[in-house]
Amino acid sequence: MAPVITFLSDYGYADEFVGVCHGVIARICPQARVIDITHGLDRHAVQHAAVILRNALRFMPVGVHLAVVDPDVGAERRAVALGLGDERVLVGPDNGLLALAAADGGGVAQAIDIGRSRYRLEPVSATFHGRDLFAPVAAQLAAGAELAEAGDPIEPAELATLDLPQPTLGSEEIVAHVLALDRFGNLTLNVSHDELAEAALRLGRPLVVAAGGHSRAAHFAHTFADVAAGELLVYEDASRTLAVAVNRGSAAEQLSVTVGDELRLRPA
Repeated sequence: MAPVITFLSDYGYADEFVGVCHGVIARICPQARVIDITHGLDRHAVQHAAVILRNALRFMPVGVHLAVVDPDVGAERRAVALGLGDERVLVGPDNGLLALAAADGGGVAQAIDIGRSRYRLEPVSATFHGRDLFAPVAAQLAAGAELAEAGDPIEPAELATLDLPQPTLGSEEIVAHVLALDRFGNLTLNVSHDELAEAALRLGRPLVVAAGGHSRAAHFAHTFADVAAGELLVYEDASRTLAVAVNRGSAAEQLSVTVGDELRLRPA
């Protein structure tokens, strides 16, 4: 079976960056199957990208997973390759981007600093580590190179973490934050399936969603079509996380919120 490399970044498609990284991978490991998760993430949005990476990897084959959202490229941040408990390997900047996926994949069993990797392309650009560092290391690992040979070992405890806001789950109110939003304007909140079970939400129940001084009526629903077009709903999304949407509309626009903003949900 061909080795798998998944690739996520904030590079977009207007420039050559994604294509060049594909080219580097193809020269080193032409047999690899490269799966592009997305390259349309907001620029420099590490937290948002970390959530998307974690959610996507749950449905990807085990392989090498390359992620580049790197606002501090060229500065004093490490570049790493991480071997996980579930046998996946993550490659990317050590800025919290990999933290959620690592925890979801059984934790970090082996951590390697690849900043001086024997597999990097010389000369290494100060501004394009995706091309010169992350892509070639990912390709070499997919081709069969040992993780330990990719750089210098570091303690997993030294890796950057990602401090996500914690929800407040009360019998009369849920205080949550927006972790991500998609192109439809649907809002992913920081309330998991297990946490949702503790909250006082029941299907079909009318709710009030408050954000930024504005309040909107909503229903806790199973899917979009459970409410009329243009109406707000609260639901459990495909990643089993609490979310807010507007049927055939945008919750982000209707509530005037973005990633990081606070929402309050309470029974009507």
